[in-house]
Amino acid sequence: MKILKYTEFLYLAVAIISLYQIYALWSAGEEFYTFVFFAVVSIGMFAFRRHYRKKFEKRKQDNNS
Repeated sequence: MKILKYTEFLYLAVAIISLYQIYALWSAGEEFYTFVFFAVVSIGMFAFRRHYRKKFEKRKQDNNS
């Protein structure tokens, strides 16, 4: 189950890379909308995965008590 915690941070890494690319392309005057999509989806997936991981951990803890 520890791999689930690491995949959350993988989504954050993708979001950070996308945000950097948005800045780089925006300052160069090029199209950056694809990276906006990746950043938004990555942040959303991070929040989604984190919410459900904590929910499953709480459920597991309640079942063991």
